[in-house]
Amino acid sequence: MFAAYAARIDAADPLSGLELGDLPEPQARPGWSVVTVRAASLNHHDLWSLRGVGLPAEKLPMILGCDAAGVDEHGNEVVLHSVIGQSGHGVGPDEPRSILTERYQGTFAQRVAVPTWNLLPKPAELSFEQAACLPTAWLTAYRMLFTNAGVKPGDTVLVQGAGGGVATALIVLGKAAGLRVWVTGRDEAKRARAVELGADAAFESGARLPERVDAVMETVGAATWSHSVKSLRPGGTIVISGATSGADPSSVELNRIFFLELKVVGSTMGTKEELAGLLAFCANTGVRPVIDSVLPLAEARDGFARLAKGDVFGKIVLQP
Repeated sequence: MFAAYAARIDAADPLSGLELGDLPEPQARPGWSVVTVRAASLNHHDLWSLRGVGLPAEKLPMILGCDAAGVDEHGNEVVLHSVIGQSGHGVGPDEPRSILTERYQGTFAQRVAVPTWNLLPKPAELSFEQAACLPTAWLTAYRMLFTNAGVKPGDTVLVQGAGGGVATALIVLGKAAGLRVWVTGRDEAKRARAVELGADAAFESGARLPERVDAVMETVGAATWSHSVKSLRPGGTIVISGATSGADPSSVELNRIFFLELKVVGSTMGTKEELAGLLAFCANTGVRPVIDSVLPLAEARDGFARLAKGDVFGKIVLQP
């Protein structure tokens, strides 16, 4: 079957390890289902995998892709929850959790095998392309806002870095939940699009804000960390789910963190139950994922290159 996969690991030039071609079909096994993929979406996790983060060389070749929506062997339209081993279903109780493609072949292929427990019904209101955007970036945003941020309608939330999949999800979900959403970004066009998407205001990266915020959603890392800490009101919360600009800020702002009793909360992906809540939220409210572009799987390299350059606004979707 045709697939986009990691053939080599190269931390300096990750795209050099990406290949497209035929690999063996996934094999059915007890407790697992084989899903025909109708749509899958790109994440920064796929680029990190090509750099060898979470993907050891002995696992190669590894089909990339965490997110997908498709049809199972019984004809059901489904969405994949890509955290494997969370419950023990299909893998045994002692296996640590992993994200699809760290241990098991991913979704950038015509078919993928996952534990049957990891399948959720696709709402009829969502297209396959829309549903395929939700299990990683949008689920991460959903958990950041509604599980870990401790915010309520009317609160002000700062989203660092306009344009990425998680950032656009945070804007749309936050606005739909009654939050005041502010965004920062280096690119003027992306800031303008963030406002069109629903952000109440957009500022240049590092700009002084009109007032301090209740929570900061941090996915950028080193480049914005100091600004995130300084932007919080006393007792406020930073929720961090990534560090695309690096994990080692020049100053960790410890004095400000303890003196103002700030909270720093790590957030990774989300549970199957939270994904079910996100699917229902989108189906019932009319909220839809922001899709940058839809490409055939044969053009996956172009999608990876755009993601690596940061030349995206929303999600890139691949169709096998």
